[in-house]
Amino acid sequence: MAPRPIRIAGASGSASDRRHAMAAFAKAHPQDPVDVIISDYMSEANMVTAAARKMDAATAGQSYSDSNPLSLTAPAFEASFLEALEPALEDLAKHKIKVAVNAGASDTEGLYNIVCDMIKKKGLTIPVAWISGDEVMPAVQAALKNGKSQFKNIYTGEKLSDWTFEPIYAQAYLGGLGIAEAFAQGAQIVIAGRVSDASPVIGSAFWYHGWQRSQLHELANAFVAGHLIECSNYVTGGNFSGFRALETAGWDDIGYPVAEISSDGSVVITKQKNSGGAVTVDTCSSQLVYEIQGPYYYNSDVTAVLEGLWFEQLGKDRVALRGVKGLPPPPTTKVGLTARGGWQAEAYYFLTGLHIEDKARMLEAQLRKGLAPYSDRFTTLSFGVLGSAAPDADNQNAATTTFRIFVQAKTADDIAAKKFLRPIIDNIMQGYPGATFHLDFRQGIPKPYFEYYVTLLPQSDVQHTVHFGSQNTTVPPPPKTHTFAERQPSTDSPSISVDLEKFGPTERVPLGTIVHARSGDKGSDCNCGFWVRHADEYTWLRNLLTIDKIKQLLGKEYNTTRKPKIEVERFELYNLKGVHFLFRNLLDRGVTSTSSVDFLGKNTAEFLRSRHVDVPVKFLNRSRL
Repeated sequence: MAPRPIRIAGASGSASDRRHAMAAFAKAHPQDPVDVIISDYMSEANMVTAAARKMDAATAGQSYSDSNPLSLTAPAFEASFLEALEPALEDLAKHKIKVAVNAGASDTEGLYNIVCDMIKKKGLTIPVAWISGDEVMPAVQAALKNGKSQFKNIYTGEKLSDWTFEPIYAQAYLGGLGIAEAFAQGAQIVIAGRVSDASPVIGSAFWYHGWQRSQLHELANAFVAGHLIECSNYVTGGNFSGFRALETAGWDDIGYPVAEISSDGSVVITKQKNSGGAVTVDTCSSQLVYEIQGPYYYNSDVTAVLEGLWFEQLGKDRVALRGVKGLPPPPTTKVGLTARGGWQAEAYYFLTGLHIEDKARMLEAQLRKGLAPYSDRFTTLSFGVLGSAAPDADNQNAATTTFRIFVQAKTADDIAAKKFLRPIIDNIMQGYPGATFHLDFRQGIPKPYFEYYVTLLPQSDVQHTVHFGSQNTTVPPPPKTHTFAERQPSTDSPSISVDLEKFGPTERVPLGTIVHARSGDKGSDCNCGFWVRHADEYTWLRNLLTIDKIKQLLGKEYNTTRKPKIEVERFELYNLKGVHFLFRNLLDRGVTSTSSVDFLGKNTAEFLRSRHVDVPVKFLNRSRL
């Protein structure tokens, strides 16, 4: 008889997630049991700041106890994990619930020591293991020295030797089998650094079911299940374009997800009992298309083939994953290199009422002249209007927009207050009618920013190691791999072509009237997936959203003069009724250095849904989103 499915709870999706979920899952175990609680804390934003903190700590000698978690001298692990763990410990010990997290960031051993001390002070017995091997700067340096690799940037195509910044840290994305090994040895809590977001789920399922590395179908399904729950509330109604329908389900306290994974790889997504939000085909579709890059989804343990995937609603808040296929993993793993980029600052004016565009042009012309004596030292200077003024607004706030001035430079002195903030403030008296600047000048003071370079390293060069008790166990690289093409398959046009006029009369409305979408960031790339609810709508959608059409909808965001240039790739998720796009280099160097306010690429989808297109009236007569 096959064992029951493992139940894996997703209790955190980022360092800025709410802190209560781990304790809530542990306390509710008698009524709503889970076997493993996983939490994801890492992103390309806090990876680089943790790396910088580790490098700073090497000379500052500062300890966790005298650090502010928000400062650059704070610990190089994710301290927010401790806030989530501490109130859960008694129930975790009582119910023997396992925990796997990637909160170690750049100091996994340091976090391990603090967790062990916390458990000891509470008089509990909870075995803890930690994972190393993700810190790979020596391996990168060795490969550069012997000419083994040029470490080409997977986003821009440039070689590391041509990068104008000096790397200070390199971190590889590890798979989940170290976590599986730690559980098998008896660990109850496993603390990792930069394992991939889905790796704690892969490792948990691998351990529980006793899988082998050759079971690619099972691993691929666990991988996708991990992707679905690693962002916590994103699969239960958070960041969901159909959010308005969730108000009656409780959108003020959206619940956290649970993945049930069977020994044959079957996956069902559900959520905490008696919690807000929902688990539906659409909420699962929303998270599925988040941050993928094409039909192949890579992990150090397996490659999941997504194009034939779909979801099936089994009942209230229960959705089955279908159609995933598994292939061997690539021989390489992703590596992120951190460098100190320089310094940046920003300032704001408010524009109200009429002639917003003209006011913005006047202000920009004045500020460019005022900054001219210093701007030759700027590496970036941008101006932009955020939002639009509502016509005939019945309150002043609704008639007001924000004008943002953003600057970057190599040194803090290049954008010191007298060279950036002061000329901006001094412009007030000659300004546009109603000229008003933001009185909080703190963002106008230079602060450091970081550059992030993403490349690939052979998995055989990674020393993936489990540390448990006095034992150190090496996790070998996958025995079988597959080398994939550098670029994923892309189709400019629909696989089945239909004349759009055959859908009958149309009305010009926002695309999001009937189309869901979700977008996210991966380095400088942004992805965006669109999907609909009915088969005939999908025939229309896949014929409407060609690469040429999406470029048109991007409007001025599709900047053909930007370097590296923006490129668009497209593939169809036919069973999901979806079309997915990858916008290469849309995000201007990525979250840690971009000049955009949409630094995570999450609002690209909402921008594109707001664009007007001709939608068949017969579709509009159905329920709208």
